[in-house]
Amino acid sequence: MPTIHHHITELQATLKPLRSEQRIALVPTMGNLHAGHLELVKIAKQHADIVVVSVFVNPTQFGAGEDFDSYPRTLEDDVSKLATVAADYVFAPSIEEMYPVLPPDTRVLAGAISTQLCGQSRPGHFDGVGIVVSKLFNIVQPDVAVFGQKDYQQLAIIKQLVRDLSYPIQIVAAPIVRATDGLALSSRNQYLTTSERQTAPVLHQELQRLAQQMSSGLEDQKQLASLLAETRAHLTTAGFDIDYLQVKTEALQALTDGQSLRDNTQNLVILVAAWLGRARLLDNQVVIFE
Repeated sequence: MPTIHHHITELQATLKPLRSEQRIALVPTMGNLHAGHLELVKIAKQHADIVVVSVFVNPTQFGAGEDFDSYPRTLEDDVSKLATVAADYVFAPSIEEMYPVLPPDTRVLAGAISTQLCGQSRPGHFDGVGIVVSKLFNIVQPDVAVFGQKDYQQLAIIKQLVRDLSYPIQIVAAPIVRATDGLALSSRNQYLTTSERQTAPVLHQELQRLAQQMSSGLEDQKQLASLLAETRAHLTTAGFDIDYLQVKTEALQALTDGQSLRDNTQNLVILVAAWLGRARLLDNQVVIFE
């Protein structure tokens, strides 16, 4: 069973004597763990000797009217699950422990990359992510940190954060973990009703279809716009309320006007966020040209 620490000084005191001879990995989570989180821990074990999993529902990344108060807190169950994948430590601080002043006076701004996609409908969200991840990096001082690719924009912002603030931390991107029907695993999937859960896999199916169409014959952005409109129509008909459906480069840059899509020096990625009932679902698909 992993050891639980609720206080920063206790965790740091535990890790300090281990640091000189062992690699430490951090897996940041907000708890309510599922199989996708456990895969992150398994990957972390491949890169380090000691794995610390943080369980903290971070108030600074929730906006007005979002589900901070109702977000599930399941620490006891989370710890039991983490024991099955040999996590070493769980860091589960209180809000007061993490934020002596709330909102904090110091801000870690995510910059231009945070104003698109999820940042348009969730202003300030990634600034909240930036400060909590910065704090966790400073508290744990890991050699490596593992983040899932489902939150593609968040992963890009964290890579930027490590680069710009010179953190000596290796960021490992973990592949999306999916249910057998293709739905990307997420803590918010539990908001889906039985009928919505049956519909939810359509999101990934449409991304796969679009990626296949792009890779097999797409050349210009006029064709792409038509395919995106068709995909939006399919998703809307299925019952999704689309926040965004866009194609970007892997660095989340906009496509260059007039350039053949096959001539991009980076791979392309399809990114989507859509509501299905109370659940806001995220997914993405890298396009591999034939």
